[in-house]
Amino acid sequence: MAEIDIGMGKSARRAYGLDELVLLPGRRTRDADLVDLSWQIDAYRLELPFLASAMDSVTSPATAVAVGQLGGLAVLDLEGLWTRHDDADALLSELSGLPRSTRVG
Repeated sequence: MAEIDIGMGKSARRAYGLDELVLLPGRRTRDADLVDLSWQIDAYRLELPFLASAMDSVTSPATAVAVGQLGGLAVLDLEGLWTRHDDADALLSELSGLPRSTRVG
C-alpha cells in the first residue's frame, strides 16, 4: 500500500471510511480459521476489530471490561459520570426516571 507523506518526516497509509466501502458476496466461502481480524495501535495488538466510544451512554466500566476480554478496545470518558461519581448507576437510574418533559433533547 502506498505511503502518504504527512510532514515532519512522518508517513501514513491511506485509510477508508465506511462510505467508501462496499461489501459484496463472493462465490467462495472463507474458512474462519484462515481469517485474521486483528489490528494494532503502536505496540498494542487487539484481536477484535471493535472500538467502543468514550461516551457514558455507550461505555460503562463493565462494558469496557467485557469488550477488553473479547479482544476489542473500549474507552471511558474521563470527564463523564462513571469517573466523577462513586455510584454512577444510581445517578443514571435517577436520570432515567425523570419525566420526559424535564429531559433535555
